[in-house]
Amino acid sequence: MSLTNLIKIKGDWAEVLDDARLTAGKQLLGKEPSLEWKKKILISEHSPIRALIFKWDWRDIMSWVATHWVRHKWESLVKTQRTDRTGIDRGKLPQDELVNFRGEANTQHLIDTWRKRLCGQASPETRAYAEDFKEILHGVEPEVSNVLVPNCVYRCGCPEEKQCATWHKFCTWMDRVYGFHPGVLSIQTRYDLYNRWFYEQRQQKSESD
Repeated sequence: MSLTNLIKIKGDWAEVLDDARLTAGKQLLGKEPSLEWKKKILISEHSPIRALIFKWDWRDIMSWVATHWVRHKWESLVKTQRTDRTGIDRGKLPQDELVNFRGEANTQHLIDTWRKRLCGQASPETRAYAEDFKEILHGVEPEVSNVLVPNCVYRCGCPEEKQCATWHKFCTWMDRVYGFHPGVLSIQTRYDLYNRWFYEQRQQKSESD
């Protein structure tokens, strides 16, 4: 069962393309760009990608997990726990109290946030929402979903002092399935391989549940 309800996408790819062309002093086209162009601008993270804004709900999320998400610098709304609104002493509410969460973030926000929340160092409960969102988004905006990767994939190595096993597992899988590929140094190739691995892991987890 999905955790994510994707409510709305504001802006479109024609707008992203025209914003990019305007900054380059080119004629506006008012049309959908090619798949290759989308991939290139997402990898480059140029500012026009911010024209795509995503709004979603997570219902009945534990309060402490929601707290992880509101630390990031984009719009978020969380069900109030104020005593005068609920009639319940908020000081007595447990950390696993269920709340409703609504987020609104542009593409750059998503890239920056999901680098942290797909990381194996993130709490499993928080990472579950990141993984579910990525999968749901893939159904409507696959190119954006495909650039949501953990920090080790983004940086081609784990930067954490205390490392998790994600980068090692991914490289082991890549070596076993595809043979270690010098193209891993290409950002697009690395992202393509990671997304194959990500959905293979999701499928295996689904089958074992």
